[in-house]
Amino acid sequence: MNIRRSAAALAASAVLCAGAAPAAFATPSAPFAPSPAASTPPVIPSGLYGKNDPAYDGVWRQSVALLAQHTVGVKPAKEAVAWLAGQQCANGGFASFRADASAPCDATTMYDTNATAMAVQALKTLGGQDAAVKKSVDWLKSVQNEDGGWAFVPGSPSDANSTAVVISALTVAGEKPAEVKSKAGKSAYEGLLAFQLGCTAQPPSDGGAFAYQPADGKLLPNADATAAATLAALGKGAVVAPAAKDTPAGPAGCTSAAGPEAAAQAAAGHLAESLKKGGDHLMAVTPGSDQPTPDTGNTVDAVIALAAAGHKQSAAGALEWLKGNSAQWAKGSPAALGTLVLAAHATGTDPKAFGGTDLVSALNATGPAPQAPGTPEPSGTENDKDDEKTGSDDQNIWWMIGAGAAAGAGIGILLSGRRKKNQL
Repeated sequence: MNIRRSAAALAASAVLCAGAAPAAFATPSAPFAPSPAASTPPVIPSGLYGKNDPAYDGVWRQSVALLAQHTVGVKPAKEAVAWLAGQQCANGGFASFRADASAPCDATTMYDTNATAMAVQALKTLGGQDAAVKKSVDWLKSVQNEDGGWAFVPGSPSDANSTAVVISALTVAGEKPAEVKSKAGKSAYEGLLAFQLGCTAQPPSDGGAFAYQPADGKLLPNADATAAATLAALGKGAVVAPAAKDTPAGPAGCTSAAGPEAAAQAAAGHLAESLKKGGDHLMAVTPGSDQPTPDTGNTVDAVIALAAAGHKQSAAGALEWLKGNSAQWAKGSPAALGTLVLAAHATGTDPKAFGGTDLVSALNATGPAPQAPGTPEPSGTENDKDDEKTGSDDQNIWWMIGAGAAAGAGIGILLSGRRKKNQL
């Protein structure tokens, strides 16, 4: 689960406008993309965490923040939960952000499978939102591609990142991904495993990795896809409990065994080797540079994935690196701080003393104050609007029109998980 999904909506739409150009975008060094040029600062809703423009990541960062708070026993503010629930469209889908949630979603709504999947995890975990969760799960099933996978933008080709995040959400919601099948009979796991590099990968150390999407017919290792796929194939969501037993990850490569569990362990082996190669952290080439730099966001993801696979030992060096190198990167970012809290939880580390930083206090400070201990749990705020007609073809046209306008305005694009670049 990569925390830098703030640019994902813009990036995906830009790819659509560019006709799926082969140009590769790598991991950015900052957690958020620049906001579109505007004469006035963005209006941040009172219940939303974070001060940056939420246009591309509002639902994602809110969901991560709420999950992280819940994990450490903090009761999120009622208005924060209400804001997230209120972002849901009547058909169950979520956009990346809706400035006016009172307006009904229609054919122009830019639906976001990743935001929907993360909101499902948050609302299910917090409780009291069963009807809303079911609507979102039903919507996700309705936009499954024939190959069994999902795309960031419904109706587009599947990608490993979106497929993995959706599978994790389905699992958290109580679904069995192996039984969630497309109209063509392909299961969610079949859609995901199609992106894994096999035994013929060159170099052999790339075996077990997952690609975002094929690039010129080839699968290239992608750190974000590999970490997300590891969690999904293990049947886990963003919140990972510390493993009772722990062993080092196996060597990178492939496995002759079939199935999600074997695929997850092969992916974990690749992540462990990649961390060693980078000096206890992952590396990536950012836009505008030809030299690799530390990839903090995907390093956090790798730590969570390795812990989920039962290989905390293999993530120990990266965890220490994060303690000493993530403070500036995460400053003021609810998604970054929340993901670090989840990494601390997965490894049995104290998030209140993470390299000298109290991650919990820092996260709480980015939004409305949490509820006081002993406050009764808020009742579920369900979206009972009438079902809407989504008009998927029309909405994708509007995606492209909006993306073209964005590109014309000279908006910088910092891709996160939806890149087609070989990770170093």
